[in-house]
Amino acid sequence: MLTVFSPRHRLHHGSELKDGVLKPSFEEPRRADTVLARVTSTRLGDVIDAREHDRACYVAAHSARYVRFLETAWAEWSATGRTHDALPLVWPVRDLAIQQEPGFIDGKLGFYAMDAGSPIHAGTWEAVRSSADVALTAIDAVIDGARGAFALCRPPGHHAAREYAGGYCYLNNVAIAAERCRARGATRVAILDVDFHHGNGTQSIFFDRADVFFASIHGDPHVCYPYFSGYAGETGVGAGDGYTANYPLPKGTDWARYEGALDSALRRIAAHRPDFLLVSLGVDTFKGDPISHFLLDLDDYPRMGERIARAGIPTLFVMEGGYLVDEIGINVVGALRGYDAGC
Repeated sequence: MLTVFSPRHRLHHGSELKDGVLKPSFEEPRRADTVLARVTSTRLGDVIDAREHDRACYVAAHSARYVRFLETAWAEWSATGRTHDALPLVWPVRDLAIQQEPGFIDGKLGFYAMDAGSPIHAGTWEAVRSSADVALTAIDAVIDGARGAFALCRPPGHHAAREYAGGYCYLNNVAIAAERCRARGATRVAILDVDFHHGNGTQSIFFDRADVFFASIHGDPHVCYPYFSGYAGETGVGAGDGYTANYPLPKGTDWARYEGALDSALRRIAAHRPDFLLVSLGVDTFKGDPISHFLLDLDDYPRMGERIARAGIPTLFVMEGGYLVDEIGINVVGALRGYDAGC
């Protein structure tokens, strides 16, 4: 299987506000480098660098003003004399929710964020842009005939919506890849999110559309981040009604319970008859992950990949979460090798 990678991801690593403490982010460069090392050592397939793409590819899934904010936020922040990570101070929640973009960077940071977990510093935009380029380069390979490909994206993307960042995510890589499929002639696309955390951003982008089916298997948002999306009753609105499927599962879920949800999601995807399947591949479902609560084991990821392969749809895997760094490469490559074996 082809892997697409960019070393520019290492330009980004900042702090997050977690458990009331400002600390180095769990989302660190070693995550992607560990996966790459495993891809290489197991001879999974060729590894190529991402090609640079025009910003119009990012705007396809976001808004022009949001992309402009990401491009310029560090310059605006550092112009005030501050040299530490830029994090939001105030958010436009409920009765403060307006559509007017603030003029000052402190207001913009809150306007375009859902949490204090996505810092911006000098290298962030270049890393974020390169992550989207990884997904675009990889999906082009699948559209051009590859049976499957792996976009080793970092930072991840599935919590980023049309106009906000959050959960370590800035540009929504899988949504950008889905829009690329549509722009290149695909009639229908499906996205399967197997990260422990609900892909709220991806759901939000496609919630009112029938051309992109979204299915997510994740921790119950009643007790798990991101808390405010991912309930089973969220099925889409307007033209998109029925084109979103959520499978919230309880803490302590193991493979015996997980596989039923996976099989159900894949049946729904098959019924959509997509031209391409995009998988948000988070392996924070692994037992012992420091910010998650499922109990999948090493042998479960090859099983997951094999089941996805049985769908018989050209597939792009897009890297999302997974924070037990010593095992992340084993589990990611396990899923990809399972897919190859099932083809």
